Amino acid sequence: MPSPVMTRSNLPLPVFSVGKVRDTYDLGDRLLMVATDRISAFDCILPNGIPDKGRVLTQLSAFWFHRLAGIAPNHLLSVDVHDLPEALSAHRDELAGRFMIVRKARRLDYECVVRGYLAGSGWAEYQRTGAVCGVALPAGLRQADKLPQPVFTPATKAEEGHDINISLAGMRATLGDELTERIASVSVAVYEAAAAYALERGIIIADTKMEFGLLDGELILIDELLTPDSSRYWPLSDYRPGGSPPSFDKQFVRDWLEASGWDKRPPAPELPPEIVAGVSSRYREAYERLTGAPLPAYTA
Repeated sequence: MPSPVMTRSNLPLPVFSVGKVRDTYDLGDRLLMVATDRISAFDCILPNGIPDKGRVLTQLSAFWFHRLAGIAPNHLLSVDVHDLPEALSAHRDELAGRFMIVRKARRLDYECVVRGYLAGSGWAEYQRTGAVCGVALPAGLRQADKLPQPVFTPATKAEEGHDINISLAGMRATLGDELTERIASVSVAVYEAAAAYALERGIIIADTKMEFGLLDGELILIDELLTPDSSRYWPLSDYRPGGSPPSFDKQFVRDWLEASGWDKRPPAPELPPEIVAGVSSRYREAYERLTGAPLPAYTA
């Protein structure tokens, strides 16, 4: 049974930042990141929360951070409720499974996108130009085709509105050659390792975006990692190039919003119960396929 929905955390701690999904609190040299059940689409937070969404995002991120730590260090310290500050002792049940205590790093303001398949905005651009973010691709590719090799396509990170795709040269101009090449190579290595693992479990990771920070000069992964919010997950059994495959991510919600006639300006319409239940089920299934275990039950 899904857990009760949390759309705001409202904890008695100094607020560090509030994002579309996560509420982050300042613990001095550490941060407390709480994944709520909020869901956004077309840069707008929707009125509904999605049961278990925040816990799936947290637990999948923790899974990937641990699994891929040999490729790239990361900011995760703990997801254990016993490590929460004493001030949150009364909030343990509601926070269980949906928080990460992390190291505080200097965020690099780029979305580091790796594309292994031709989908989304990449497909739209390819149809116009034959390239994705300036990277030329072979002619004749179909929607959802696998690319000859994964492509790194960074974007500037926007606090509001759309992220803006940039060239690798533009990233080098800001971060320098060495750091840019390190980020690009690590991003592709993380994607390739995760995509190979997921494929064995019946999931195609078509693309993903990740974030990096610097801590004492070391490049580390931060924020979330390889979740249905930051990645495009397709079931291998239903994969057919030449169209848009069904997915485990929030494309299900985007499709309903597109069909609803909404003009994509706030306020967003409320999602019907069957759409809420459908996307919650998809998030949980992605977790269970990838980890091989059911999402843990939490008291509330």
